[in-house]
Amino acid sequence: MPPRRVITGRSQEPRKRYAEELKRLRLERRLSYRALGAVAGWDGSLFSKMEKGETLGGPEVVQALETYYGVQKDMLVALWELAAGDHTQFRAKYRKYFELEAEAVSVWHHAAGVMPGLFQTKNYARTLMETGLLEGDALARQVKARLGRKERLTGANPFGYRAVLSEAVLRRPMPNHAHWQEQLEHLLEMGDRRNVTIQVVPYSAGLYALSSTDVTFLRLKDGRVAVWLETSFSGSLIEGTTDVDLLQLRYDRARDLALSPEDSREFIMRLLEEAKCEPST
Repeated sequence: MPPRRVITGRSQEPRKRYAEELKRLRLERRLSYRALGAVAGWDGSLFSKMEKGETLGGPEVVQALETYYGVQKDMLVALWELAAGDHTQFRAKYRKYFELEAEAVSVWHHAAGVMPGLFQTKNYARTLMETGLLEGDALARQVKARLGRKERLTGANPFGYRAVLSEAVLRRPMPNHAHWQEQLEHLLEMGDRRNVTIQVVPYSAGLYALSSTDVTFLRLKDGRVAVWLETSFSGSLIEGTTDVDLLQLRYDRARDLALSPEDSREFIMRLLEEAKCEPST
């Protein structure tokens, strides 16, 4: 049987097909990269790189584009999955979380032992994911996806973000000393953003209800609050239950125990100075 003839004129290579579709949708609406960035909430240069095939973009970027363009649900998601070569990226619960995060007007997070994903440097994210036995292309894709989420903090329409960090987050260094200094410096830079607030719960505060729990509160445009509970292995989404109220109360108490944003910044700066004084390995 002769090979099937391709008559669409579109690339059959997944990554190129994905980039072509992104470009087609943008040009149909006669949008510049800057204009698309303004309405979608990310820097326009990201969309340029996505259309050139230099990056796939993070999963939440794809969700936001689907919503803005009003295309068939999960069309771009499917193309993204094919381009990434990983069909497990958008398992239902994670997909729902990304949809809610794209709608959020503010996000509150408590980190028990690991730097929040929105604050992680590339080296921190890679090192952390390597501990989860990721490697090769899968590792590279996951790192890119995580870094892509930062656009929600630094793009044209960022949400408000409050992070309450257990001191344990700041006392668990990376194997590479220079990379750890880089991470602390980056944390300070993120804390300088007007839409970001960072508070540290010191060890001296003692035990508290969230001391072993990573939790994220997504405050949506319609006033609803969704909660994401996460472990190093998986996560779960909680909506519209009394559990949300209970977790909110625990978060409020953790925040009450935390240092002020100003004192938290000084705390991080002291740790950075200590790190600079330590010999490099």
